[in-house]
Amino acid sequence: MSEITTSEQKTENQPIAVSEFGYELVREVLLPELLGKDTSEILYWAGKRLARKFPLATLDETIQFFQDASWGTLTIKEESRKEMVLELSSELISSRLKNNPNTTFQLEAGFIAQQMEQQKKVTAEAFEHPNKKSLKILFTIKWDKNDSIE
Repeated sequence: MSEITTSEQKTENQPIAVSEFGYELVREVLLPELLGKDTSEILYWAGKRLARKFPLATLDETIQFFQDASWGTLTIKEESRKEMVLELSSELISSRLKNNPNTTFQLEAGFIAQQMEQQKKVTAEAFEHPNKKSLKILFTIKWDKNDSIE
């Protein structure tokens, strides 16, 4: 199976649009039905797996990937030696948070964690913090410089 890049997924420099209903049908109805009570955990590991298939060299590339995948706008809120806080926002995310209080963003969290592992060469974990008031998601990514993966 050949791997495709985000640029190969576009036609005439325009992303292929997917309706909110179609996205929600798969993300909020079908996947939980198939995965059951372990949906969140499986989506986290699926996100890590996706990140391995689409390795990105920098945080800027990760931010661009989120745009290209229509996952939302990812912005850096804080960064320190051992952690980073990223914010994810979009109309779709706002809608998901309004319509389903139990929605999770574990796919995105796993993807971010794996990208940070690959970019920083240390073990990393990401935790989601939905903000139902602002209708945005915060991700806290933590790593330990002493826990090198190389």
